[in-house]
Amino acid sequence: MRTLVTGGAGFIGSHYVRTLLDGGYPGSEGTEVTVLDKLTYAGNRDNLPAAHPRLTFVEGDICDPELVRALLPGHDAVVHFAAESHVDRSLESAAEFVRTNVGGTQTLLDGCVAAGIERFVHVSTDEVYGSIDHGSWTEEWPLAPNSPYAASKASSDLIARAYWRTHGLDLSITRCSNNYGPYQHPEKLIPRFITNLQEGVPLPLYGDGRNIREWLHVDDHCRAIQLVLDQGRAGEIYNIGGGNEQTNLGITELLLELFGADRSMVRRVADRKGHDLRYSLDESKIRDELGYAPRVPFAQGLADTVAWYSDNPAWWKAVKQRTDNLQGV
Repeated sequence: MRTLVTGGAGFIGSHYVRTLLDGGYPGSEGTEVTVLDKLTYAGNRDNLPAAHPRLTFVEGDICDPELVRALLPGHDAVVHFAAESHVDRSLESAAEFVRTNVGGTQTLLDGCVAAGIERFVHVSTDEVYGSIDHGSWTEEWPLAPNSPYAASKASSDLIARAYWRTHGLDLSITRCSNNYGPYQHPEKLIPRFITNLQEGVPLPLYGDGRNIREWLHVDDHCRAIQLVLDQGRAGEIYNIGGGNEQTNLGITELLLELFGADRSMVRRVADRKGHDLRYSLDESKIRDELGYAPRVPFAQGLADTVAWYSDNPAWWKAVKQRTDNLQGV
């Protein structure tokens, strides 16, 4: 088996690649992996083994059709993580999100059709559904994205589905809830608050902190992706949730408790434009069809994540410095 993983140097993609190389998924032993990553601020070569006999790393852009078409032949499957993914950045400048998430996905799909790729998993997000006051989204729920990021991902989902329908590409789509775990870029809520607490820097909490998210450990997410790759049906969408809803304020309080800090560390900041109130996924489909269930209890996963960032300050300090340098800060 030879698998191409786009965005494989990012947070979720690198966890998937490391686990795949370690033989952590049943039947994946011996898989050869090619990682294609542009190494933007969110991609980090240090997230992957420096050298591995079954890993080939290619620095490049999924928007480059010549590179994509040259790279794809010989691969059996593609797992497509590559995306611009930070909502705040999309509010400031949406163009790169449309370019990468929409145009890049289309370029990759064209290459897969030309190369005769046997299997494709398109990794998406629950944010394409918008916001939900009560209940949970099924895979049939209408798409109603509320940020440029979410809109670009919804667009890429529809393009991916179209390539299944018109070209017969054996393709499935996954939509996950908020991820957390080691190697996550410190611009995201949990690692940002963890690293701020380690540095004694206040925690910038949006609005009243009542926004609700469903949290999923990255290891559970990647196990589900592998299940979909191996057993998912073509043309189908699979929600991947964590089953653990928390307000942003609740997350903040849990982290303060883990660090022995008090609320004086919290700084209220102006709320995000169009901030979705609540996300919640109905994941009964992937449970019933593929036997998926999350394994990492949230309290344990959060404590383990705090411990990882505490044990790896060189990693996250370098990431912060690299990001500042790229932004000219």
